[in-house]
Amino acid sequence: MNKQRTNKEIPMAICYDFDGTLVPQEFAFIKELGMTDDYFWGLTEKVAQAQSVDPILAYMKCMIDCFREKGLSVTKEKLHEYGEGYRLFNGLDTWFDDITDYAAQKGVSLKHYVISSGLKEIIEGTKFASKLDGIFASHFMYDEQGNAQWPAVALNYTTKTQYLYRLNKNALDITDNATINRYIPPSERFLPFTNMIYIGDGETDIPCMKMIRVRGGHSIAVYDPKDAESAGKIAALVKDRRVHFTSAADYSKDGAIAAYVRRVIDKIVADTHLFDMEAIR
Repeated sequence: MNKQRTNKEIPMAICYDFDGTLVPQEFAFIKELGMTDDYFWGLTEKVAQAQSVDPILAYMKCMIDCFREKGLSVTKEKLHEYGEGYRLFNGLDTWFDDITDYAAQKGVSLKHYVISSGLKEIIEGTKFASKLDGIFASHFMYDEQGNAQWPAVALNYTTKTQYLYRLNKNALDITDNATINRYIPPSERFLPFTNMIYIGDGETDIPCMKMIRVRGGHSIAVYDPKDAESAGKIAALVKDRRVHFTSAADYSKDGAIAAYVRRVIDKIVADTHLFDMEAIR
């Protein structure tokens, strides 16, 4: 197996959205409230427009309020339970181990991160949470009794890009504003953008998809195999040069996503070795 001349593993990351990307968009908390998806999201939209509130902050506030109206509390334990109940897209149960093992065989240290407007507490409860190297998502502040009181962090479609820069500079502590704003020459950064893949499913992912593509990385748009309408919307992202590749959200070992990601890994390895050879001339 070829190794870099430095004998160091090549760093690489795959960054994922959550709802609609790794799992179908099924909101168990809305069902517990006795509401339909259309009603709840319509309510949050009204709040956002009436109060000029960021839509993510609006849905987190409405979630707390709606639970209180039912005499219930939003707790980490309850949110973890919602995560446990999520149905995974096909192949995801073995995806992380399979693709990480493939990368390791090529001398690549592959990490997996979720960057989502969804709730971190729910993602932490999923069956695959232990396979992730980091979760950057919206989450709540809690009181001494463990009840959610207020949004602590809210990620929207533009703030999600911040976390790609944090990975690039290895500034993973969200309270650390010094490292993320410090100038670091591109050659000295922890994880090159060229060694990143972003996988998402919708409009809130477009800034991340576009940024990664422009900076030399790779972007993949996925759609729910059971939703024909979403497939058409995703196809337009290739035409608009937002992403490199689209596929049904199927993470099986012999699926299209796995084949594409393996080729990206091979390309990153080849480009790294070529750069090393050129650098010593």
